[in-house]
Amino acid sequence: MNTASPEQLRELFLFEDLDDEKLGWLSACGTVADYPEDGIICAQGDAAEFLYVLLDGEMVMTQNVRGHVAQVSRTDRPGTYGGAVQAYLGDKIEQRYQHSLRATRPSKLFVLPARKFAKMVRKWFPMATHLLEGIFFGMTNARRVVDQRERLTALGTITAGLTHELNNPAAAAARASAELGDRLIGAQKSLAGLAAQGVDCTHLSALVALRPALPAAPGGRRSPLEVSDAEDELGDWLEEHGVDDAWDLAPGLVAAGIGIEQAGEVEQAAGGHLPAAMRWLAEVLEVTQLQAEISEAMGRITALLDSARQYSQLDRAPYQRTDLRELLDSTLTMLKRKFGDGVMVKTVYDETLPPVPVYAAELNQVWTNLIVNALYAMQGSGTLTIRTARENDYAMVEIADTGTGIPEEDLDRIFTPFFTTKPVGQGTGLGLDISWRIVADRHGGDIRVESLPGDTRFQVLLPLTEPAEEPAEEPAEESPQ
Repeated sequence: MNTASPEQLRELFLFEDLDDEKLGWLSACGTVADYPEDGIICAQGDAAEFLYVLLDGEMVMTQNVRGHVAQVSRTDRPGTYGGAVQAYLGDKIEQRYQHSLRATRPSKLFVLPARKFAKMVRKWFPMATHLLEGIFFGMTNARRVVDQRERLTALGTITAGLTHELNNPAAAAARASAELGDRLIGAQKSLAGLAAQGVDCTHLSALVALRPALPAAPGGRRSPLEVSDAEDELGDWLEEHGVDDAWDLAPGLVAAGIGIEQAGEVEQAAGGHLPAAMRWLAEVLEVTQLQAEISEAMGRITALLDSARQYSQLDRAPYQRTDLRELLDSTLTMLKRKFGDGVMVKTVYDETLPPVPVYAAELNQVWTNLIVNALYAMQGSGTLTIRTARENDYAMVEIADTGTGIPEEDLDRIFTPFFTTKPVGQGTGLGLDISWRIVADRHGGDIRVESLPGDTRFQVLLPLTEPAEEPAEEPAEESPQ
């Protein structure tokens, strides 16, 4: 049986501190296996039966996350290990390979059966085993609980923002709808009043036919002084023509685009009954204005709901080509309430960037985490810049802020689970960890960060092409014995 000598094992950083007795035991229990280029060492999901330690060659570790295969690491350093690394937990977890190992060139590996490895760790390092178990289960439970809380908190933030944004147009629509009924009754009474004053059907028909031909709004934007002059002019004209409440009617008529010329047309159509005709017209114009307000409010509500649907991606396939601008804009809409008056938002989108194959709803969580962090760093005042660009075969989304920045000593730790620079109770330390896992593990992308006081930039890189379908990984022809 081919095996590694104690002297060979001592040269590996993994075993260099073991004494002769332990090295001898490892040498007797393990074997050496050769793998050809592209040979599968172990396949994710298979029963975890061996610990593999690289002696010579090169291997790559990959992980399949919901159908997407991401490369975790690639190394030619002797002593690097993989496979049944959690065997020391025994039956407390399901012992299956959490990753795949593949030789990228002819390689030689030291292979140790998982049961012997587990026995070795528990016997030689009993205290370390208890500590490792505590860390594993503690971190797993904490991550699950805090991950759920992080998602619920983000959902609550978005829900509060959406509710706030919907409140204004909904209230406007409700108010306009309540007034609309009164105005419709008023217009009907005014029309009945015209008939009671002896206005014949010909003139009534002329008035009703004239209304659609009148302008629905001013022809152009006018200054307050111009509006005031127009109201004075129309008020004087109406007063001269016997309209008692001329100064009450003039502002509404001018706002609807009615001037002396249009008032003259009404006088002609009314056949000498101008005061009643103008009151009827004012009621009709108010009905039209209220209808426009309701239509505008409902359009705003529809746009907000479209943004919410785009943000949540509830009506879309989980993985498909998507315009990143739509995702970013919907996230900005959902978070608008958090910006405040002191934050200016700039968007610089590359119009030539094609749709990108992504899990859209999950990426929206990434944008949310990064934007909320940026807003926290700016403390209510600064500039948030969202930029998209193309970098070779990747789409790049940059979220930059003018906040206080990230200390240099923390840059290497910000993606570490539970690490946060926020005060206790204000941050879970999982926002960037979740973002990293979504971008790197889920999409095969990357997140870069550059930070100086007043200029912090997170750059998310996403592949422009879908990952190639990989053939099912077959076990090695000869399993190590």
